[in-house]
Amino acid sequence: MSAAEQLEVFDLGQRDYLSVWHEMSAFTSNRDSEVTDQLWLVEHPPVFTQGQAGKPEHLLALDGIDLVQSDRGGQVTYHGPGQLVAYPLIDLRRRKLGVRELVTLIEQVIVALLARFAIEAYARPDAPGVYVDGAKIASLGLRVRRGCSFHGLALNVSMDLTPFEQINPCGYPGMQMVDMARLSQADCDMEQVKTALVDEFVQKLGYKTAIMPAP
Repeated sequence: MSAAEQLEVFDLGQRDYLSVWHEMSAFTSNRDSEVTDQLWLVEHPPVFTQGQAGKPEHLLALDGIDLVQSDRGGQVTYHGPGQLVAYPLIDLRRRKLGVRELVTLIEQVIVALLARFAIEAYARPDAPGVYVDGAKIASLGLRVRRGCSFHGLALNVSMDLTPFEQINPCGYPGMQMVDMARLSQADCDMEQVKTALVDEFVQKLGYKTAIMPAP
């Protein structure tokens, strides 16, 4: 099976944001057209990240949590335990995808995943991400280098949402945040959510199989 048909999945467990950012940046800079696309799954310790378009007025407090200036797109967001972060490292030219198409596909992946847990969600044309009844449950922030994507999505599974009160999430004052645990009658087990995310990625992005190499 060719590299174009496979998606390698790596579960990194809990890792600090900076080290994972630097590793995926190096991977993207050094890969070539023969390298298989990868999907990295991770939970980060508490951290605020500010995208390239970030404005300081959206940082309201930042009490006791570090802020990292990132090279992804978008504004400020929060990462913490209980949030599933997924980084799709995809050769967009090989898959014949534009950036906007990739954003739409990732949103469709999240909406379909949430439907498995009986959560009705939707994307908004004016604000990337995924929403439930006006509250944001997943954020997106990507970068493309040499035709390949890195950074990705953050899905709130079962987490402390109070740090979001220290920022205007994604640059929207008053934006309410929500997680799966507050919405689903089903058990939102992180491992089940990861499995559903990988399944939907394979389906929506047209891979034939996902493989998880041994650690």
